[in-house]
Amino acid sequence: MAQVSTLPLMEHDGFERPAPTFQMTTGQRAVLNNLRLAAMGCRVAARTDLYEACALLTLDGEDAKRTFIQTFIKCLPTATQKQITWFAPGATELSFDESWVMRCLFCIWGGDTSNLSFLLKSRITAADRRYIGFLLGRISEQFSKI
Repeated sequence: MAQVSTLPLMEHDGFERPAPTFQMTTGQRAVLNNLRLAAMGCRVAARTDLYEACALLTLDGEDAKRTFIQTFIKCLPTATQKQITWFAPGATELSFDESWVMRCLFCIWGGDTSNLSFLLKSRITAADRRYIGFLLGRISEQFSKI
């Protein structure tokens, strides 16, 4: 009988390894840091139902940017059905989750709807894709001067 060999398992130290980094402008890094700061503030906040949150959002006013970001941060774990890893503001590395969010925003800013659709389908439940896409679109509009 033939012997089966397996690849050695990588040691798991309980920490998420950073995702491969990619080039970001200063403005794009500022968007990431805004998301990270919001994530720090939302850690103790109650999770929000995605449908209700999108229905309650105001589309204008000074608080629109903060409202869209906070709603996105609160709803993303439910939509992905997993805990989201956010690194501290100013960290040079990106977690896999942060990289995914930034790539979604890059697709929106670049008008690349096919890759955005792929990214959403790869991580977001079917019922929540529309709402997460909506929130990402509103966040991208708030930071459209990048």
